[in-house]
Amino acid sequence: MTAVTDATFEAEVLKSDKPVLVDFWAEWCGPCRQVAPILDEIAGAHGDKMNFVKLNIDENPVTPSTYRVTGIPTINVYQGGEVVRTIVGARPKAAILKELEGLI
Repeated sequence: MTAVTDATFEAEVLKSDKPVLVDFWAEWCGPCRQVAPILDEIAGAHGDKMNFVKLNIDENPVTPSTYRVTGIPTINVYQGGEVVRTIVGARPKAAILKELEGLI
């Protein structure tokens, strides 16, 4: 998964012509480390239909604040510059895929 920053978020996420899944995470977050390999698997299987990126909230505090990300991991899916799905907390692969139905 590609890393995005506060500086690149608009160009890479909001202006993307494909839906974009953004994983808001931090180095110290245990549940974030649990969900990362699951998201990598989903990205490998569905990367043609959706872009998958991650944003480190410690290094990029502006974007999480803008989108009211208060707990991590938070997974937001953006389409047409808007949040269309939000998943908070570590979830199993099947639950994440169910949330993404209709997008991938």
